Amino acid sequence: MTCKYFGLCASCTLYDKNYDEQLNYKIQREKNRFSNLTALDFDIIKSSSKNFRNRAEFRVWWEKDENNEKSDKDILSYAMNDFNKEILKIDSCEIVSEDIKKLMPKLLTELEKSMILSFRLFAIEFLVSSTSDMLVTLIYHKKLEDEWINLAREIEQKLNIKIIGRSRKQKIVLSSDFINESLNINSQEFKFAYEENGFTQPNTSVNIKMIEWVLNNIEKSNKDLCELYCGGGNFTIPLSKKFNKVLATEISKTSIKSALRNCALNNIENIDFIRMSSEEFVEALNEVRAFNRLKNIDLKSYDFDTIFMDPPRSGLDDTTRALAKNFTNIIYISCNPETLHRDLEELLKTHKIVRFALFDQFAYSEHIECGVILEKNANTI
Repeated sequence: MTCKYFGLCASCTLYDKNYDEQLNYKIQREKNRFSNLTALDFDIIKSSSKNFRNRAEFRVWWEKDENNEKSDKDILSYAMNDFNKEILKIDSCEIVSEDIKKLMPKLLTELEKSMILSFRLFAIEFLVSSTSDMLVTLIYHKKLEDEWINLAREIEQKLNIKIIGRSRKQKIVLSSDFINESLNINSQEFKFAYEENGFTQPNTSVNIKMIEWVLNNIEKSNKDLCELYCGGGNFTIPLSKKFNKVLATEISKTSIKSALRNCALNNIENIDFIRMSSEEFVEALNEVRAFNRLKNIDLKSYDFDTIFMDPPRSGLDDTTRALAKNFTNIIYISCNPETLHRDLEELLKTHKIVRFALFDQFAYSEHIECGVILEKNANTI
């Protein structure tokens, strides 16, 4: 991939390497990081080399039309930070999906036609599905009035997109606040509704391969799965096909709402979602505290043999690490190799690594995600 903003835009920090070079750089870095913990060969999940992001956010830079002193029209540009954290105006982005890339200039052209639409527009967020269902959030530093709604609705219909307007203490949904996604995972279709402002994996192709990697490296079990940090059910729903029952926890109300909707979309009935932190779940499991949120959940009815964890960048807390050691199998998806390494040093006191993968979700950046499957050592069962 080539981009005219390589070396200028701070989004792509590995701009001086082609795709394979930047990936090999990250692979070698992680092999060195984890060399004291495993000698296994890593499974490598590659990204497309361009147009791989289905979610993106850009600042908006606006200025007066200097070529026409009588005009009150604003000239809009997308903007990112440069390496000095200064504003860099851009007119394209090579890492976003083709649908987002094509929409970007068309949308600005429509917004520039009205001061009501363009004035004090601060940022634009894009979220698109593999079926081209597009949700656009326009973020303002002003109150949005009825006239804005009428004009934005015209753009929504003209460009065949869904628009949300946001300002301080305002959220205006013109038609819908989610997109419909369909993922083909191991030749089986799974349906998802991705909500605006909810967490979604940014690289659809790699996300599918991540889920398939997990499914293809575990056995079907007649026991139950415990999942922590389940989000909107991205892994939970496909994994439910491998287990008798699933109990999944998540602290975010928005994510739990999405997970329940996604469960219904796929006609899955063997998952219970509960809104609580991993620390609270450990307290409930150990009967330290009673939670009203669990009044309809019989924790003692579960026969867990596997725990799945996809924590935030901070990794696992001490309580959750201790809990994980009680399971025969651990599946750990990590967005931060540093905290994963720390957590594995503790988990390897009771378990061994049987599979290790690197997922290149964010090509041309320093970031890479990891997947680890662990089994309990025979002498600790």
